[in-house]
Amino acid sequence: MPKPPRILLSSVFGPFGVDDAYGRKENIMELFHNQVTREQGVFSLRYNHQSFGLYLIAENLEADTTVLDFPSEKRFVREIRKGYDFVGIAFIVPNFSKAKRMAELVRKHAPSSQIVLGGHGTAIPGIEHEIPCDHVCRGEGVRFMRALIGDDPNLPISHPVMPSSFNNHVLGIPRRTEDAVLMTGVGCPNACRFCCTSHFFKREYVPFLKTGRDIYDFCERAEREHGYKSFFIMDENFLKHRRRAEEFLELLERNGKYYVLSIFSSAEAVSEVGVDFMARLGIRFLWLGMEGRNSEYAKNDGIDLPALVSRLRENGIVVLGSIILFSERHTPENIQDDIDFVIDAGPDFIQFMQLGPLPGTALYEAYERAGRIRHDVPYEEWHGQHRIWFDHPHFTAEETESYLRDAFIQAWDRLGGSLLRVFETTLMGYHASRGSRDPMIEARHADLEQACLAYYPALPAIAAHAHNDLERDYARDLIGRYREAFGPMTGTQRVSSLVARAMAAVEAARIAAGLGLRQPRTHVTRFRSRGAARIRKPAQHESGLPPRAAGRSVQGIAAAVSVDPAG
Repeated sequence: MPKPPRILLSSVFGPFGVDDAYGRKENIMELFHNQVTREQGVFSLRYNHQSFGLYLIAENLEADTTVLDFPSEKRFVREIRKGYDFVGIAFIVPNFSKAKRMAELVRKHAPSSQIVLGGHGTAIPGIEHEIPCDHVCRGEGVRFMRALIGDDPNLPISHPVMPSSFNNHVLGIPRRTEDAVLMTGVGCPNACRFCCTSHFFKREYVPFLKTGRDIYDFCERAEREHGYKSFFIMDENFLKHRRRAEEFLELLERNGKYYVLSIFSSAEAVSEVGVDFMARLGIRFLWLGMEGRNSEYAKNDGIDLPALVSRLRENGIVVLGSIILFSERHTPENIQDDIDFVIDAGPDFIQFMQLGPLPGTALYEAYERAGRIRHDVPYEEWHGQHRIWFDHPHFTAEETESYLRDAFIQAWDRLGGSLLRVFETTLMGYHASRGSRDPMIEARHADLEQACLAYYPALPAIAAHAHNDLERDYARDLIGRYREAFGPMTGTQRVSSLVARAMAAVEAARIAAGLGLRQPRTHVTRFRSRGAARIRKPAQHESGLPPRAAGRSVQGIAAAVSVDPAG
């Protein structure tokens, strides 16, 4: 039997969120702190996400595969010198220069290794001529890599069990990750013209877990083997595939299970299945594309979005509403109307994102034909959280930077911190689910109660550090509503509250001193070839991570994980 190939799959190197030859300070490696709660100071949600797709690919190859996540340049060089047959580099457009540097390092230090480029950055026109490489993976990576090394591309996909995030901090308090990531599929047929993910997968949906049974089996195994009962579902439009979600709920009911789900979905899909169905399915968080008051996207046609947001929150579903700024119709006279629209709708979180014509999208193609793309702007600045990189008829690039920052500040000033709204939504859901005889809603009520009791001690800390009178009054009002629902804090809760207040003060001081940036640690995960018997050989742990942080397949087969503190 031929020896299986040795493969390295790597994300780009750090540091991240700094101005240097390879990146910009605005492109922070923290999703919420970068794009959602970025102006909320000590109340911003802080955590990192691993490069999930690399682990999914590694889990499904008949090869000895190493995933190197968030390395330093030095750590990457140390790894490639081990002599891999293939070195895969995953990157997005703003990380073009990092990917190019890494490819050059492979050619220098491991010239016999074949370089595979992957990720959304491969949509850059002529990328194979810009970055040294032997192969370019555009689209779904598991089947591509299987075909490349001679595996059967059509074998069933095995899903690894791994935490949805790490390096979690709220109010400066380190927090354990309680949910696993679940990648049910990629792509979306809605194909909004700015959406690089839907266009990257050719405007089609590629399922990894095709049925409700597939999803249930994964969740049940993740619970049984690792204790997970909460799942962050990575899927552009989870509820769009209604029959799969219905089958999943049927199996939950039949087996007396209740899991907490966080999802992405569109307004039309949410309206079709209904909020009651979502509550019974265990959905506690929804990322919703609101886009604006007069959205030109069919997914929002005829839907009263503010009413939908209110109904979701009343039933304990935390809503992140996203909106695109600087579309063609936006002018200095009307852009505030769209900002007011999403703020007045009152979602728990708001993502303000600049319109971004990224390579591969219909938007990019149209703007390129019209000569509107600013190719003098380096790719490092094509990330949507600083300035636009195209010619807008009504805004300069410098103006878009200030408008964007002001939108985030307005939301915080007028609504209070997102944490407070999450605490309020959870309390409303607790009350809404009380007294139900539906077993799924009874389970939801118990879960929401536990969440409220966990949130309760943080409220005095938020009141103490409130940035304006509205936020302070909001926190005090919630303290009263929580006291009415659950009584005075217990002794343990009072101690927790004092600790939260002290740690929030420390975090506020760190931020004021310019020390708020957190870098993700380097993760090394080694997957072993399953060989003739098709049983993955257990590998040794390189360091003592908690068991829940270790990679595991949906078949329960071990992979080794280490955190490399030296980077």
